[in-house]
Amino acid sequence: MEPLLSIENLEVSFHTRQGVARAVCGVSYDIGRGEVLGVVGESGSGKSVTALSVLRLVPYPGRISAGRINYEGRDLLALPEKQMRRVRGDRISMIFQEPMISLNPAFTIENQLTEALHNHRKMSQKEARDRAIEMLTLVEIPDPAKRIKDYPHHLSGGMRQRVMIAEALLLDPDVLLADEPTTALDVTVQAQVLDLMHRLNERIGTAIMLITHNLGVVAESARRVVVMYCGRVVEQGPVKEIFEQAAHPYTQGLLKSIPKPGGRSKLYEMAGIVPSLFELPQGCPFGPRCPQRRPECGQSPPPWREVQPGHHALCWLYA
Repeated sequence: MEPLLSIENLEVSFHTRQGVARAVCGVSYDIGRGEVLGVVGESGSGKSVTALSVLRLVPYPGRISAGRINYEGRDLLALPEKQMRRVRGDRISMIFQEPMISLNPAFTIENQLTEALHNHRKMSQKEARDRAIEMLTLVEIPDPAKRIKDYPHHLSGGMRQRVMIAEALLLDPDVLLADEPTTALDVTVQAQVLDLMHRLNERIGTAIMLITHNLGVVAESARRVVVMYCGRVVEQGPVKEIFEQAAHPYTQGLLKSIPKPGGRSKLYEMAGIVPSLFELPQGCPFGPRCPQRRPECGQSPPPWREVQPGHHALCWLYA
């Protein structure tokens, strides 16, 4: 599949009084048209910062210091800001983690949905309102013509998340960056939101980058998966293959940590803690926690190797 969006050797650092935190270190992966790609890893692994880099929305004091982000033959990092604004929210959109924070409490749902249509499509007020109601209907908001007049605090967490999805899909984007779209939702609403995104992917053909720490969500929704740790991609490949034959010790640990239905044994726990981004260990960042550690793991960065066709891992085990 020809990549629609490709990230190449991306580097993002945060320059603070404590020092320089390397949040993203040489990250490379791509997503094809209409594909659902899962990006997983613990908090602080660089998942969200990578997604924000695609839209050039890395918060201060973060800086994109190297790399390319190619979309339809253009490097987004080199585009003038005026051109980037045409891409942002139009061709590439994002669902942020917290809908209550992302939605403006001072404006109605209608105000917030129609703004993008006025800016990008130059629609009249009636056309924009009709389109907004159509999208609220698509994401299964009940009585959308009435609820469009509500403010965000009038809606439940699941409803606000649906409004965020509607807003992200208003302009039929090519790529949707979904950052923890089911966080803080109960299990039933999580399933509804994921089912909705899956159906929208099939109906509209939007490629979805599904960013999450929940491996179960990835197993149900994605075709390929990227596993991140300490700002690096440590493994990527087909979901089925990685779940059945994980190559990297970190991925193996994540899978062992999933509770088994009806299981009575003690939950598996990976040794150690995630290192500080200000003081990453020499060699492999996972080395100090790795049960399969070798002498070279603490000396040099591990190589990126293909362990099976289309399945790669960043590990000395495959050197």
